[in-house]
Amino acid sequence: MLQVINSSPGDLAPVFDAMLDKALSLCGATLGTLYTYDGELMHVAAIRGAPPECAEHLTNGLHRPSTGALGRLVRGEAVVQIPDVADDEPYRSGNPLARALVDFGKVRTNLALPLRKEGALVGVIAIYRPEVRPFMDKQIALLQNFAAQAVIAIENARLLTELRESLEQQTATAELLRVINSSPGNLAPVFDATLEKATRLCDASFGVLSIYEGDDRHRVVAMRDLPPPLAELFREPAYLGPETGLGRLVRGERFVHILDAADDEGYRLGNPVRRMLVDVAGTRTYLAMPLHKEGSVLGAFTIYRREVRPFSDKQIALLQSFAAQAVIAIENARLLNEIRRREAELRVTFDNMADGVVMFVGDMRLTAWNHNFQQILHLPDAFLGERPNYADYFRHFAGRC
Repeated sequence: MLQVINSSPGDLAPVFDAMLDKALSLCGATLGTLYTYDGELMHVAAIRGAPPECAEHLTNGLHRPSTGALGRLVRGEAVVQIPDVADDEPYRSGNPLARALVDFGKVRTNLALPLRKEGALVGVIAIYRPEVRPFMDKQIALLQNFAAQAVIAIENARLLTELRESLEQQTATAELLRVINSSPGNLAPVFDATLEKATRLCDASFGVLSIYEGDDRHRVVAMRDLPPPLAELFREPAYLGPETGLGRLVRGERFVHILDAADDEGYRLGNPVRRMLVDVAGTRTYLAMPLHKEGSVLGAFTIYRREVRPFSDKQIALLQSFAAQAVIAIENARLLNEIRRREAELRVTFDNMADGVVMFVGDMRLTAWNHNFQQILHLPDAFLGERPNYADYFRHFAGRC
């Protein structure tokens, strides 16, 4: 088992399969399942020995552990052994999981143990026999050992995933900084790069970045993987209805997370954009994150999924980070454009002065001059372009004498 864990870093499927194979063999069972638990539902992570129809029922269902062995483990029991699943209350009352196991899996005796990390339930390992024959204490102890190894494998995979995600985020941030530095004042490549990384790292199907233009209107400035009809719609500035994601952000919400766009008020009311998002683009879950500066909304990221699957807290925090970087890029571009505008105004002022004007700063190096200065002293463009210092300036004149 340790060899399988070491040879499959971050990949739990071969670990769970090998674990169930060993557990079935050593404990004298014919069918085994391993579930992970998200705090609400049990998800089948591995099945061994189940007939196809039984396996299909187990993997396609959402198992809410309210009754049976799973429910008892959620409520804190350390070991659950059911001598005859067909004579247990969940089966008699029609529990889908119990019915699938007995009717299609042909099982009778069940042994289930929790996978716990620091007291919290993270999963369940369960094995079954086709006859009514309870498991012995040694077999229970052996399955407890497998359960402990499963917890180690889950924790190793979690840590490795977090490490990979952290490295991906750091790499993405470094790449964005390079784009910002290589595109001073040009926001288009920054917006495109930021949206690409936000969509990919948050596991979204497509996304947009919008700029708020005031008067309840917004303009899409970057798009990623949008279906053509939706992209065509988003190319024109649009009105922000109060039920839209950006409309809600402008009105003060920290972010907008819609679990199912097909069940949202905007869709039910017939909002044309929401209708196209759902009916044409297949949108279900989406997340809108504002670009905030000093309490004002400058725009928003909106990323979409084509299945009902909420974004995790980590993904929400990651999108907030990308939004903050976009705000920095917008502010940098604004400041740079302001500097350029003032430089242009200063140049106009300089060039319209009757006298020749020159400025030396810092290490007495030429930094600014007007056209009259250059004409009065007959200075070539090449010489001024070198930004000579004060000494070079006088040596130039001495050389002309």
